[in-house]
Amino acid sequence: MKAAIYCRVSTEDQEREGTSLQSQLEACLKLARGKGYEVEEEYVIREIYSGLTIDRPDLTRLINWIHGGEVDAVVIYDSDRFSRDGYDFVTLIRGCQKANVELLCVTEPIEHGPIGELLSFVRGWASMREAEKIKERTMRGLRERAKSGKMPSGRRARLFGYNYIPGKGVGEGIRYPNDAEAKWVKQIFNWFVNEGLGIDRISYKLRDLDIPTPSGKGLWYASEVWKILRNRAYIGETYVFTQTYGEPKVRLSKGSKTRKTGLIKKPREEWIEIPGATPPIINPVLFEMAQAQLKRNKDRASRNMKQQYLLSGHIQCQRCNRNYWGYVKRAIWSGKSHPKRYYRCAGKLKMISPVPCENHNLNADRIESVIWGEIEKLLSKPELIVNELERKKAEINQESLLEQELSQITRRLADLDREQQNLLQWALKGFPEETVARENEKINRQRVELKEQEVELKRKMDTARQSEIDMTGVEQFCVLARQNLSNFSYEDKRLALEALQVKVHVDGSNVSMTGAIPVATGDIVSTRPG
Repeated sequence: MKAAIYCRVSTEDQEREGTSLQSQLEACLKLARGKGYEVEEEYVIREIYSGLTIDRPDLTRLINWIHGGEVDAVVIYDSDRFSRDGYDFVTLIRGCQKANVELLCVTEPIEHGPIGELLSFVRGWASMREAEKIKERTMRGLRERAKSGKMPSGRRARLFGYNYIPGKGVGEGIRYPNDAEAKWVKQIFNWFVNEGLGIDRISYKLRDLDIPTPSGKGLWYASEVWKILRNRAYIGETYVFTQTYGEPKVRLSKGSKTRKTGLIKKPREEWIEIPGATPPIINPVLFEMAQAQLKRNKDRASRNMKQQYLLSGHIQCQRCNRNYWGYVKRAIWSGKSHPKRYYRCAGKLKMISPVPCENHNLNADRIESVIWGEIEKLLSKPELIVNELERKKAEINQESLLEQELSQITRRLADLDREQQNLLQWALKGFPEETVARENEKINRQRVELKEQEVELKRKMDTARQSEIDMTGVEQFCVLARQNLSNFSYEDKRLALEALQVKVHVDGSNVSMTGAIPVATGDIVSTRPG
């Protein structure tokens, strides 16, 4: 019989400083083997992730093993290591029971049945509250530490060009220059300011010289060079608490809609400076020269947009999910240079991906003509757009009703949590076990039903949001279409693409288009020669 083992700590610092994944693993292995289970290395998970969310990559693998019948048992160190949420742990218990998989825990017995689930839920609820308190105390302690002249330890303290000495004593909690890395920081500034190398070329040189990256993994990219050139810590100015987590501009994973995973810069007055925490290794004059050069490069890039690319920001690669960028390819004949516009996947560029994307390039003149032809067909018939607008408005009105229903479900779930906590008090006061178990089972059934309704409502709301469009913008283009569609300027066309949320998808020889209002179905053009 085969068992899977799941071990977790919240941070890399926890792993280094004592809450060892290895100690958890050893205890889990001992329990599994004592129960007669075999444990293969491929079924051992060591995850560094917060227990306050169930949206974890390796945890998903574990759940797939359970549902797929790949393992006969799951071993965890304790319920906190699996999740800080009692409902999530009860869900794991039920999932294992349904799949006929034994769930084993090193530090506590797994109690089945309504009373056991109730106890597991309440333990998880208490654990989640404790985790939130720990987080609040930790942030308060980090702020006090920063005010005392010591840097917060861990990821915040690590910086290419320096070594960080942890601790609270004299000479601890600050950075010291790492001569081997500091040499390359100085070289990057020298290449950029004195030798006039661009950021891309600097990243290529660092790759060619096999210089370790700031993370010690992977390849140098332009973004890493840019961060070094912009970081004022290199001239001795150290700031902490400059960013916070919030809703990201773009969701890369549809499964993480409820998590605040985007970094947002805080207002300057909320930053905390730690004088003397980072010794300068770059001359302030050289640093300011680099900032001036970065600004000139940015201004020059804006002025040098000689070619207009109608579909810029609207074409996406279906193979690597990157955007297509416009570029000019020059051909020489009759002694003259003849530029020709193309779109290519950003994944083809060495600075973006060391393994180039093989998706097709697109002739800009041709693809713009085809796509705009499809848009023109739509805009020339405003009555179709008006009808579609009415349907969209109805969907958006429906979303507000869905939000009200979702709020009611959220409140009812909170009520159920309180009712279940009261049940625990009943059990502790000696109420008949059958009565407590019956009420607990009733609450659990209601929770399952409400959770299912919650998932369905969120799915409907996502669908409704995806159908939202700029009503005023589309109505404006209806008026323009009635006037003279053939005289649309480049700016008018760009606004039309934005208003209709047009997206062009490229997959090899096939190109398709989607939009807030259906503008085409199936493949609209083939990029095959001829």
